[in-house]
Amino acid sequence: MKVVLSPNPYRDKGLRAAQAAHRILAGHGVETLVCLPFELEENSRVELPKHLEYIPLKEGLVGADILVCFGGDGTILHAAKDANACGVPILGVNMGSVGFMAELENGELSQLSKLAQGKYTIEGRMMLDVKVYRGGKLLLQDVALNDAVVTKGAVARVIDLAVYGDKVLISELAGDGVILSTPTGSTGYAMSAGGPIVEPTAENIIFTPICAHSLHAKAVVLGSERLISVRLGKDSRKSAYLSVDGGRAFKLVAGDRVEVKKAANQTKLVKLTGRSLYEVLNQKLGRV
Repeated sequence: MKVVLSPNPYRDKGLRAAQAAHRILAGHGVETLVCLPFELEENSRVELPKHLEYIPLKEGLVGADILVCFGGDGTILHAAKDANACGVPILGVNMGSVGFMAELENGELSQLSKLAQGKYTIEGRMMLDVKVYRGGKLLLQDVALNDAVVTKGAVARVIDLAVYGDKVLISELAGDGVILSTPTGSTGYAMSAGGPIVEPTAENIIFTPICAHSLHAKAVVLGSERLISVRLGKDSRKSAYLSVDGGRAFKLVAGDRVEVKKAANQTKLVKLTGRSLYEVLNQKLGRV
């Protein structure tokens, strides 16, 4: 078995958790590689252990059986695109504050021995295919495990948006924006904006308005077969921004159309503990 260890050095200081995981797995005959999930920022003060060999993530994932990410949900989201391209399932170790997608906490590393024993399952999570069109031209295509968010940016104003499902109007609203999330992403930004919590293995697209200037704007749970469109008015003088899984913002202008649908591929997550959704909610949020 080949396991790639991908620690976020800003979360896993000195890569102590990753090195502990290596010792546990190596003790059970598992081959491990260390691959950073991203390049360090220039002038970063993070010091990496010099005795470790670091391999580019895309290279390390070739032929790997499992990717273990050490960090918060952002680390898992960042690594998911490369892991999905190689068909490698992900096991998250939470080094952040909440970590809904992580299967283990830092103090539970001993459970990694189950990987060598084959005592784990793989859970599929729906993803979203996200495209931006301008005048019929495709400008951007990406995939989201959590969400695609259209917002006004940092300026204190509202934007006018129209949201369609299969070309039928769902809502016209003025506000800070909208979130289109997967069930996995329902416990993230969408929940904070008043959206529902949806079982992560379900297949739905959740539309959640952000601070809508209306008494009637509500979150809507849609079927996974729907094609959702978000449009800025053609006469609007205001711009908006699209962010996919919290990534770099893409500027939208009047007349642009964001289309979201179920992606063809799934993210695969490794399950070791058998904890239910309700146990996770109680643990992470303090109550259901």
